[in-house]
Amino acid sequence: MKIVPLSAARTLHLAAQGLLVPPRRKAMKDDVLVAIRRMAQLQIDTIHVVARSPYLVLFSRLGAYDPQWLDAHLAEGKLFEYWSHEACFVPIEDYGLLRHRMLDPGGMGWKYAADWHARHRVDIDNLLDHIRLNGPVRAADFAREGGKGNGWWDWKPEKRHLEVLFATGQLMVAARQNFHRIYDVTERVLPGWDDARDLQPVEAASRELLRRTCRALGIARADWVADYYRLPRRPYADALHALADEGKLEQVRVEGWKQDTFVHREFAPMIDDASNGQLASTVTTVLSPFDPVVWDRKRVAALFDFDYAIECYTPAAKRKYGYFVLPLLSRGKLVGRVDAKAHRASGIFELKSFHLEPNVRLSVRLIADLRRALQRCADWHGTPELQITSAPKDVLAAFSAAG
Repeated sequence: MKIVPLSAARTLHLAAQGLLVPPRRKAMKDDVLVAIRRMAQLQIDTIHVVARSPYLVLFSRLGAYDPQWLDAHLAEGKLFEYWSHEACFVPIEDYGLLRHRMLDPGGMGWKYAADWHARHRVDIDNLLDHIRLNGPVRAADFAREGGKGNGWWDWKPEKRHLEVLFATGQLMVAARQNFHRIYDVTERVLPGWDDARDLQPVEAASRELLRRTCRALGIARADWVADYYRLPRRPYADALHALADEGKLEQVRVEGWKQDTFVHREFAPMIDDASNGQLASTVTTVLSPFDPVVWDRKRVAALFDFDYAIECYTPAAKRKYGYFVLPLLSRGKLVGRVDAKAHRASGIFELKSFHLEPNVRLSVRLIADLRRALQRCADWHGTPELQITSAPKDVLAAFSAAG
């Protein structure tokens, strides 16, 4: 069994995630699909103080690209939306792997409002018949009784009905308009699917989700794999050893870890070069808070010694770093974080706060890398003026000197 340093584990993970080398050419539409297939899924979030998360995750890997390409792939049926990790865009070829959740949604917790479904079944069935007869709808097509709502979860009844039908797989998201979902019946969005013919056994689907998790992570531990697709929380060591026995994974030992660790066979040829330093990530970029690299707090702490929590849902007074904090990846390490806001009207990309990790040395190369990465991000947002509102004095001085 090979013993690999932690730095090599990071390299293998970033290689799997498409963050090993910067893009060598201008992005094209198909690159969006390639990136999503590499990650296996792309989490959706609506916050847009900077670009909404799915668009930003793709920027981190592709550089400047047209965000409308993501919308187009959804409308063209190359992607679908469902609860995979959380709400995610998923390659359409993986529809069958998640179909069992739709047919038996009771295990999805709050994502399926079973009580609401039971109480409003007649209205929900009538809404489904309406869409089947009259065509796609948006939640905005239905007027709210009693005026404006009081918050994210104060949904009008039709919105709740649509979410039930989405969870049970009777509706799919046919497209998005200004990021609002357009729902249509599944038989129109995916006319070629037949459960009786196409649905594989639940055990086979679960096994394939586990294999795809290992492929997306590059290097995996048993205590990590349930989170990626929100698989049942149970021991997975035996399942990973079985995949290794089949040649789909290679078992390794990572220095400093006690857990059995496995490298997907696609990345096994990289182990030696990653271990001796001949292969390492050269990417410097900003990451979304909902990037797969950082969405599992336990995994990112083990791999990168980076304690990261999403604070946008935390009351302002209790936030440590800010509202929408973007981790900073540089050459295989998570070196810091910025609380960012794109002021589109004024053309300013504001770094409301800038924090380097305590163990990061402020070098000329690091500052140059970060400044270029942040400027590229600002330019892509259409807010080319980079403005740092709050940062340590040495960081401000270094950025000023680099500029």
